[in-house]
Amino acid sequence: MADLDARKQSILQAIVIEYVDTAEPIGSEALVQKYQLGVKSATVRNEMAELSDLGYLAQPHTSAGRIPSDLGYRYYVDRLIVQQDVDEQVKQRVLDSPSQGDALQVMLRDTVKALSRVTHLLGVATTIKATNLTAKTAIVSALGPNQALFVLVLSNGHVENQMIECPADLTLADVGRANELLGSMVTGNNLGMIGRLKAAKGGNPATDILMGTLCTTVANMAKTLSRGTLISEGEEFMFAQPEFRRDLGALTDLLHDLTSSDILYQAVHPGDDAQVVTIGRENRHDSMHQLSIVRQSFSVGENEAGVVALIGPTRMHYQSSIPLVNFTAQALTQSLSRFFG
Repeated sequence: MADLDARKQSILQAIVIEYVDTAEPIGSEALVQKYQLGVKSATVRNEMAELSDLGYLAQPHTSAGRIPSDLGYRYYVDRLIVQQDVDEQVKQRVLDSPSQGDALQVMLRDTVKALSRVTHLLGVATTIKATNLTAKTAIVSALGPNQALFVLVLSNGHVENQMIECPADLTLADVGRANELLGSMVTGNNLGMIGRLKAAKGGNPATDILMGTLCTTVANMAKTLSRGTLISEGEEFMFAQPEFRRDLGALTDLLHDLTSSDILYQAVHPGDDAQVVTIGRENRHDSMHQLSIVRQSFSVGENEAGVVALIGPTRMHYQSSIPLVNFTAQALTQSLSRFFG
């Protein structure tokens, strides 16, 4: 990435700010009228042409003004951005968003919904793909003569529950014995071990049948959970963006990928060396090349639990999105660590 002198930096910064607000190509006259650049429009035009030659600007049409390229946005984010403080009302809206504090998926769903509503972008959260998460609680509760509820709580706060069928002659003492066995077999073990769980004998036929059902249930849960989960809110806001309304083909591709959890998961959680912001063609999948992703990981205690992110067009308000995502990740870490750390 070539270094830019102070004038070119000022012009690039002004073009990014204007294009983010207007979604229209920016001309030299508009910049001279609005910004104190200290030069005439002819000089600004020459500078814009040089910025285009360097790859920082693009010209959609021959007679049009310029728009930032992916490289231009990258230079802006890395060197020119002045991050805004998160508005206190927005902070409170994020903090107040979870309707419950006892389930990771509930907290994430409510949080990304609040993020999406505040920014009019796509809010996304993932939990990490990991077999080293451990079971904090595994318990079965009888609900009637033939039904019980099995609940599994993981060390990152994720809660899974499932109704199971019980043998007709099962007693409360049998349920108690099953919980003792579950405690010794499941609690404190990681998902990798739980996924290989085999049925244990409980001492009588009814307990043995129940334990067989429970071991199959918890093993299947562990295998599913070790693949990680994804939650997204606000797809409708993406389709209101001017660049997507003008390009129905891009909108179709985008809709497909936003409804494909694997592609979206990989985009939001590409690996340990992921940048906080990925812009346009820095994203792996072709149909995500018109998008930028602002992400930050959140934790439970010392252990990474997942990623929270905002996704929008490359014409994104980076100066407000980055601090908002950072604040949200910190708030999630504090809440989850308090409940599950």
